[in-house]
Amino acid sequence: MLRLHRVEPTADLWAERATFDDRLIFHTEPWLRFVAEAQHAEPVLARVADGDRTVGHFTGLVTRRFGLRILGSPMAGWTTSYVGFLLEPGVSRRAALEALMPFAFKELGCAHLEIRDRALTPADLGGLGLRWSDAPTAVIDLTPPEDQLFGAMASACRRNIRKATKSGVTIEEVVADPTFADDFYDQLRDVFAKQNLVPTYSIERVRTLVRHIEPAGQLLLLRARDSEGRCIATAVLPWYHRTMYFWGGASYRDHQHLRPNEALIWHAMRWARARGVTEFDFVGGNAYKSKYGTTEVPVPWARRSRSPLVATLRDAAKQGFTLKQKAAARLSGVKA
Repeated sequence: MLRLHRVEPTADLWAERATFDDRLIFHTEPWLRFVAEAQHAEPVLARVADGDRTVGHFTGLVTRRFGLRILGSPMAGWTTSYVGFLLEPGVSRRAALEALMPFAFKELGCAHLEIRDRALTPADLGGLGLRWSDAPTAVIDLTPPEDQLFGAMASACRRNIRKATKSGVTIEEVVADPTFADDFYDQLRDVFAKQNLVPTYSIERVRTLVRHIEPAGQLLLLRARDSEGRCIATAVLPWYHRTMYFWGGASYRDHQHLRPNEALIWHAMRWARARGVTEFDFVGGNAYKSKYGTTEVPVPWARRSRSPLVATLRDAAKQGFTLKQKAAARLSGVKA
């Protein structure tokens, strides 16, 4: 039987976690610092033990909602994605998830738990008292040659990339530029304004992300400029190990006819592939992403509450947040 034991972060612990093949950027120290600051949350690291042997690790953060302790791995609205477990090959994720229940509700004293683990499947969830919803993501395998990747896109997408080039759109890789967050957020507000909406998070979220992730060398920031040198679109793309993630993108409405968004994604794909990254993850399954030649991967988002009242409170909060996030996703592609 597996058990979870909370541990304190040390240099040796981070080094050990970095040896697991299923590691994601969302398990790393810089990313946890970002989420902890942005959400005023307390990171929780735990070893997954089988007897006396460590067979994996768990990552989460504790926050408070309605005066109750909540363990998120992650929670909706954190602009982060799958967290969950790091496990040795052959270790059952269902068994690890089963061991998480007493750890969350007894040892940590939490009233509610949410988990989204990239390797969990619906078959892992049955019989554990969990409710879950399907939260698929769209991914691109970057291992084929560039011409095959380009050919796998919809013809209209390929035309748009060529149009951007012919129109003089250029892509700039941004490093240590304190004005980038301002450019991104101004464009984000412009896109939302089209529907009389505002972004679902502040510019400080973007600045916090850049401050924590860029120094670790795990963040690609891109600007698209028109033929006159004006910044017309931006993209924020964390990357780590074998995966690049589309955290967010925005563009000015007046310049979308130049197709800078497609040009940004194509540049990011080639940049990542050249550095040995084998997967591009859009962190969401919206239909518009299929034009890039994506494959949909199911990722359940599971939750369990200590009492029906807590579950009701969570669902009420989630419903309000979901309405905002659906609008946000429809407009800009920035993830929940």
